[in-house]
Amino acid sequence: MGKKRKTSITLDDYIKSMKKGNREAERELLGPGFHSRDRVHRSSKIYSRKQKHKGNAID
Repeated sequence: MGKKRKTSITLDDYIKSMKKGNREAERELLGPGFHSRDRVHRSSKIYSRKQKHKGNAID
């Protein structure tokens, strides 16, 4: 049997493994597919057709 090499983890290897671990953890948390990280701030004054914005209409 040959000698075992003692390998050391470089900074690049550490960063690569941390990124891979973070990606896998995010997939488990959010599920498959694309999920945006940042969302555009919506103004409350913008018109929307949602029921909560309609209020009590007078017929």
